[in-house]
Amino acid sequence: MFDFLKRKKEAVKLPFATDIHCHIVPGVDDGAPDAATAAELIGHMQQWGIERIIASPHVTKNVFENDHTSIAPAMEALHAELGRRGMSIDVSHAAEYRIDELLDCRIAAGDLMLLPNDFILIENSWLQEPGNLDRLVFDLQVKGLHPILAHPERYTYYWKRRERYSELHNAGLLFQINVLSLAGAYDKGCLKMAEYLMEQDLVDFVGTDLHRASHVEAIDRYLCSSDARRHNDALKGRVMNDKIFAK
Repeated sequence: MFDFLKRKKEAVKLPFATDIHCHIVPGVDDGAPDAATAAELIGHMQQWGIERIIASPHVTKNVFENDHTSIAPAMEALHAELGRRGMSIDVSHAAEYRIDELLDCRIAAGDLMLLPNDFILIENSWLQEPGNLDRLVFDLQVKGLHPILAHPERYTYYWKRRERYSELHNAGLLFQINVLSLAGAYDKGCLKMAEYLMEQDLVDFVGTDLHRASHVEAIDRYLCSSDARRHNDALKGRVMNDKIFAK
C-alpha cells in the first residue's frame, strides 16, 4: 500500500527548447574535454527537451582566447561524433565573452561570435562589477548588438545591491539565469537571487550552463522536483530562448 511513496517523481522538461549557454564544444574550455563526452552531455540535454543548442565557449584573456580558428575544428569533431552516433540535433555556437581587454580588442576588430540576430553573451568578473559595464552596454547597443548578461544571480556583489539589477536591465542589458542556479547546484544564495529576478520579471533567457556530468546529475534531480514545476510555471512564455531566431 506504500508503493506510491517509492515511486520516483516523473521528470518535467525544461521550459525552453533552445539552450544559448552551455560548454559542450570539445576541448576548448573547462567544459567537455572531447567529442565523445560532449555527445553524452547532449544526449542528456535532449532528454530535458532541448532541440537546439547554441554553445557558448568561454573567451577570456590569457585563459581561453578562443576565436573562429580554435572553435571550427572542435565543432567539426563534435558534428562528426553526433553523426557517428546517429544523433539528430541542431548544434551551433556563439561565445561567452568575459568583460576584459580581449573583448575590447575583439569588438574593435569586428571579430565576434554572436548569437542569432546580433545578440551577444557577456559575463562579469567574479570579483567585482567591471568599471566599464554601463559604457560597454551602451557601445554594444550603438553597434546594433543586444547584450545578454550571463548568470547575474551568481555575482555576489549584487546581492546587497539589488537595485543595480533594475538599473542595468532598464538600460537594455538582458539577463540570462542558469538552470543550475534554480537547481540549487551552487548555493542557496544563487537560488534565492534567481528566484528574485524571476519575481521582478527581470529574466529574459535561461541557460543550462552545462559543463560536466555532475551538472547533468544536478539538473536530472531538479527536473524531478516540485521546484522545477513551480519555476516552469513562472517561466513558460516569458523567456526568449526559442524566439532568438525570429526576425
